[in-house]
Amino acid sequence: MFDGLSAIYVVYAGAALTGIMIAEACYLLYAGRSDKRTAINRRMKLQESKISQEQVLIQLRKERGLDAGTSLFSPDRFRALRTQSGMIMPLSKFLMITSGVAMAMTLVAIWYGLPLLMGLLLFVVLLPLVPVMVMRSMRKRRLKRFGMQLPEALELITRGLKAGHPVPVAIAMVSREMPDPIGTEFGVIADEVTYGSDLVSALNSLFDRVGHEDLPLFITAVSIQSSSGGNLREILDGLALTIRERGKLRRKVRAISTEGRMSAYILTAIPALLFAAIMALMPGFYRDVWDEPKTWYLIGGSVTWLMLGNLMMFKMSNFRF
Repeated sequence: MFDGLSAIYVVYAGAALTGIMIAEACYLLYAGRSDKRTAINRRMKLQESKISQEQVLIQLRKERGLDAGTSLFSPDRFRALRTQSGMIMPLSKFLMITSGVAMAMTLVAIWYGLPLLMGLLLFVVLLPLVPVMVMRSMRKRRLKRFGMQLPEALELITRGLKAGHPVPVAIAMVSREMPDPIGTEFGVIADEVTYGSDLVSALNSLFDRVGHEDLPLFITAVSIQSSSGGNLREILDGLALTIRERGKLRRKVRAISTEGRMSAYILTAIPALLFAAIMALMPGFYRDVWDEPKTWYLIGGSVTWLMLGNLMMFKMSNFRF
């Protein structure tokens, strides 16, 4: 009787072990295919297209607006903003989309009673304002992600240096191990060094492309080490710790200053919500004065003063260090 039960348990254990091994094999097969399908950053995705490394570098620079053909007709500050925003959409397509948005906003305002002359003035104001605001928002998000990744990238470079790799090879490790935006940016450094640029010039180009305020510390450390020598590993370890502590302090200050920003949000939202409630509950409340030009002047003045007050409140609650 016990021998029969033991045999059954052995069969059950074998069946369970077989099921576990089959499940693990399916998982490893799926994970392997997933790794082959998904590139960790934009540079590695372009490398999957079976093009040369030089063509990858040219394509990345072209997408970021760094080629001579794109910058020839672009003001320097606008070109720098576009580059630092990380936008890869062609500039002509982007400007067509933002111009369409500006036109739609102007037509909506004219439909609701804005005089034609004021509508044309509004369109002239929105035409450059919309793309600039969109790219500034993109740059802000990108800089935030880059700043969070930078200490980890410096620690990865330090581990590469401890393993005996030279600085360009350690930088190339970042491009293979980390996602965008820092993965592609450091990959561009590695490609530029490969095709003849010196390391310090490539790092200065990185600062022009990204514009993060902590990058000059890294560039200065590498520049000093390249010219006069020194223990770069200890410098980068201390630099990574400094950047992390600055990030903690920055987030702490932002948490403390939340009250000022929330006050600005609330003071902005109250007039807009009150206006929307009146229009929904009493649509004829503004009917007698809606077509008067003076009404729009008063609305414009009120919005201007509201934005000015918000700007002052955000300036008071924003600390740069």
